[in-house]
Amino acid sequence: MNVKAVLNTLGKMTVAEAALLLLPLGVSLGYAEFHAASAFAVTVMLAAAIGGILICFTRRHSNVIFARDGFMIVAWVWILISLIGALPFRISGAIPSYVDAFFETVSGFTTTGASILSDIESMPKGMLFWRSFTHFIGGMGFLVFVMAIIPNITDRSIHILKAEVPGPVVGKLVPRIKDTAKILYLIYIAITLLEIVMLICGGMPVFDSVVHSFGSAGTGGFSSKNTSIAGYSPYCQWVIGVFMLLFGVNFNIYYLLFIKKFKDALKSTELWCYISIMLAGTAVITYNNIAVFGGFSESLRHSFFQASSIMTTTGYSTANFDTWAGLSKSILFILMFIGACAGSTGGGLKVSRVIILFKTVSREIRRLLNPRSVKVVHFEGKKADESTVSGVSQYFAIYIICFVTAFLLISFEPFGLESNISATAACYNNIGPGFGAVGPAMNYAGYTAFSKIVLAFSMLLGRLEIFPIIIAFSPSLIKNK
Repeated sequence: MNVKAVLNTLGKMTVAEAALLLLPLGVSLGYAEFHAASAFAVTVMLAAAIGGILICFTRRHSNVIFARDGFMIVAWVWILISLIGALPFRISGAIPSYVDAFFETVSGFTTTGASILSDIESMPKGMLFWRSFTHFIGGMGFLVFVMAIIPNITDRSIHILKAEVPGPVVGKLVPRIKDTAKILYLIYIAITLLEIVMLICGGMPVFDSVVHSFGSAGTGGFSSKNTSIAGYSPYCQWVIGVFMLLFGVNFNIYYLLFIKKFKDALKSTELWCYISIMLAGTAVITYNNIAVFGGFSESLRHSFFQASSIMTTTGYSTANFDTWAGLSKSILFILMFIGACAGSTGGGLKVSRVIILFKTVSREIRRLLNPRSVKVVHFEGKKADESTVSGVSQYFAIYIICFVTAFLLISFEPFGLESNISATAACYNNIGPGFGAVGPAMNYAGYTAFSKIVLAFSMLLGRLEIFPIIIAFSPSLIKNK
């Protein structure tokens, strides 16, 4: 392992985080929140010092980054930026417990949206901005962002992109990896700005529009209001619902549309499967909730919003879906695991993996019936490599093992099976709210420090898709030269 390259990259990312912290510092000063501003200032200086030391001591290093180096970099960068990002909350006293602050920050960066806060509206504006800004940073990927703006990025950095961007297959949109990172972020920023403008046009205050657009873009779900999106107009709810759906689409589709390859974009199997699942889920929940909301239009709006929020793993809510009928809750629970498209900002298993898993199971059943037949799995109109098919199956197996392990570790909590299993699912799939004690009207404050740490690492496992975290804590890789 190229230890110096890993540490050097950690240093650069820490300095980048220090620079990003200047934005919430500016917001705090703008709202005359000097105590919060001082907390950000201290954190900026500390992050810059740590980053500077790491860069200085690893100045002479090889730029060659292999696959395992990419995984190590991604895992330790996300852990480090979360540890540092929690400091403003703790220093300012906005979140008195460092474990709670770490939980909230990991939830932000991993775009989970699970919170320990009961009175969000009492938080300083600067802290609310930082809390939601972590969604925006983490949505497309912290390292992808830095790769787009810093020099000396080599094509070996594709290993970092593969380790950070969610989905079973990651490739370059254009020959140079730096240009790929720029394209991804330009698309990401453009759609976010469009949402901000549309929310402002709908009467939402500018600050709220920015915060909720950050949450939609990163499919995170942190709101500036205690009631999430419930207090805003139907227009704003429809806008956020649609944009959550858009951010759950593979960003390669937007690139193909941008370069006018409309046929290639619109023939995506994953895209149509994603939309079909969303529409089917919305239709069933709408029908199931007509009596609850007293009419079709109200039921449709809330059902679409919640289906979009849960499937894209955003976690915003316009109603307390924990009180809905069992069928609606069951569909939402299934959508938690399916998740959004690969290459989007959403979490979960990803639609592409679900498609490949179903096709693999179908192939194996046909093989049982006709052992001599030769069947291949097709995906997106092409034959899927056996390595991809095998990788998806292996990922699913490890996914289940990690989920069960996390669930067992928090199962001693006195909240019951529904609460604990949905808390694990909501954190592991980067959704945020679950059912019962962690429903949309509740939070995670009641869990012990140990369970919060378990759930925080579950968020990291889900966002980084397991392997970077496992590799980061594998001593054999560190010792292996």
